[in-house]
Order: sequence, then C-alpha cells, then structure tokens
Amino acid sequence: MESDPIPVVFVHGLWMHSSSWHPWTELFSSRGYIPIAPGWPGDGDSAIATRENPDRLDGVGIAEVTRHFRTVIDALPTQPIVVGHSFGGLIAQKLLGDGGVRGAVAIGPAQFKGVLRLPLDQVRSVMPILRNPMVRNKTWTHSPESFHRDFANGISREESDRLFDAHAIPAPARPLFQAAFANVAFGSPAKIDTRTSRGPLLILAGGRDRMVPESVVKSEYNIQRRNTGATEYVVLPDRGHSLAVDEGWREVADLALDFLERHDLGPENG
Repeated sequence: MESDPIPVVFVHGLWMHSSSWHPWTELFSSRGYIPIAPGWPGDGDSAIATRENPDRLDGVGIAEVTRHFRTVIDALPTQPIVVGHSFGGLIAQKLLGDGGVRGAVAIGPAQFKGVLRLPLDQVRSVMPILRNPMVRNKTWTHSPESFHRDFANGISREESDRLFDAHAIPAPARPLFQAAFANVAFGSPAKIDTRTSRGPLLILAGGRDRMVPESVVKSEYNIQRRNTGATEYVVLPDRGHSLAVDEGWREVADLALDFLERHDLGPENG
C-alpha cells in the first residue's frame, strides 16, 4: 500500500497575499508534494479582495495566525512540512516547536522572544508603524515607495512595483508590536519552543534584508542550533526581504527542496 504524499503548508508574512506562493506550489506539486497556501484569518481570496476589505484583518496577531494554521494542519491526513516567509517564518518555527509537523523552512523569519538583536535598518523599516500606537489593532499599508525601500530593496524598482501590484496587501500591525516587545512581555505569543525534540529546520537569510536583517536571523539560528533536531542556516548575500517572492524565488525554493530531500523529507517518504 502506497503512503500518502507529504503536504507542504506555505505561510505568508506581512504585506504579501498567499497568491505570492503560486510559483512555489507549482514547483512543489511537480516534485510530488501536496502544496497548500492558505491565507491568514481575514485575508480575501485575492490581493485585490484583501485590499478592498482591510478591516477584516484588524487585531489579527501571532496567536490567531498560529491557531488558524494549526486548524489547517489538523485537518490534513498526514503531518505536513511548513514553509514560512517573514512572520510566516516565525509561525513555521512555532508550529515545528509545538509538534505536529515533520520539518520547517523559515525564510527571513521575524524574530521570536529571546532574540536581542535590533539593527538600525530594522528600526528604520518598522518605526513608521511602531511610533503610532493608534494602529496597533489596525492594518498598515505600504506605499510603492516604502515597499521598495524596506521590503523589496534587493530588486529593481520596476520589479518591486510589479510585485507590489500583484501581491501586496494591507497587514495587521499587531504582530509587529508583539515581536517588538516580546522580550519584555510576559506570555508573549512571539515565544517559541526551541528545546523540545523536533524535526529538521532550515533558516534562510538575505544579506541585504532590511525588515529582518541577517544578524537577526543568525541570532535565531544560534538559538535553534542548540536543539537536537537538524538545523541549517544559509545566507543569500545579495537578496533583500522579498527573496521568497521576487523573481529570484527559485534559488530559495531549490535550497528548500534540497534540504528536505537530504533530511528524508522528500515526497517518496510520505
């Protein structure tokens, strides 16, 4: 009797609709996986629909997103792999630490509780949000200019604008506040379990990332590497925060596929 193929659950981050995972889901499907790319609770079916109803995302935080994806995972016939970008990378690590998934890939993951690095580039990229507590439980939207400056600085303005038009959406500000104050907040939802035995974890960083700079991602790796589960770290020196969703996505996807296969998480192991 053949085993079920392995599902792969893709988790997007702030300001990107789940449609940005489409090239990944096509590739993973062609390799024999069962890819699933749900949106966050409150996301519309498309980037345009989400832009038209941003209030549906008001107040959505890390706990709500994690709970939403746990529900998705619990409904699957077999344990999945989770691939997450930005805050999706933080969620992926939470789900891996909590059990119920085989392994995870975290791409430019937002910092979790215990990471103390705070580079100037990161401060500059999030300060327009954090300095305005009135948006804490609202959504915040990039302009094409700020999107290219802080999110897609590793690519041309022309490509950045195409990415913005196709997939950019308003994002809840609450996760940013939760991550920013995680180290001083009791019971922070940005806390993850890094000690319990878990499956393999690949962490990828962009050397030009301003939203989650390489030094922050390296700090996450230095904590995660203490776990008995396999933990690997890769830096792509010339890539910005959009590395998973811009035209260079295939390089990142190939690294993820190679990692999964090397750690017996290829589709034939379903």
